[in-house]
Amino acid sequence: MMRIQAVVALFPDLGEDELLAWVEQHWVQPEQSLDDGVVFRDIDVARVHMIYDLRHRLDVHEETMPLVLSLVDQVYELRRNLKAVTRALDQQSEDVRAAVLKALGEGPPK
Repeated sequence: MMRIQAVVALFPDLGEDELLAWVEQHWVQPEQSLDDGVVFRDIDVARVHMIYDLRHRLDVHEETMPLVLSLVDQVYELRRNLKAVTRALDQQSEDVRAAVLKALGEGPPK
């Protein structure tokens, strides 16, 4: 877990005020520490990195960020769901897997 100062130090032109604004806008949701402020988990730092790239490198405007982040979150959720379906299919018999592939129009693997 990292404090806000450590996260800001990872990015050349990111200030604490900007990062705190991202937290206030719920673009990133770090854990609240009982003693002083917020602490960032690895997943939070990864999201800060993505937001930083979108804002500073790709110049995505602030008013567009909620839509972009919502779409990115949907893609990640779809990936998680697809992985869960894949794991469930892997546990099924060969007949069931072949039937699912056929229903998807893919046929058996070659």
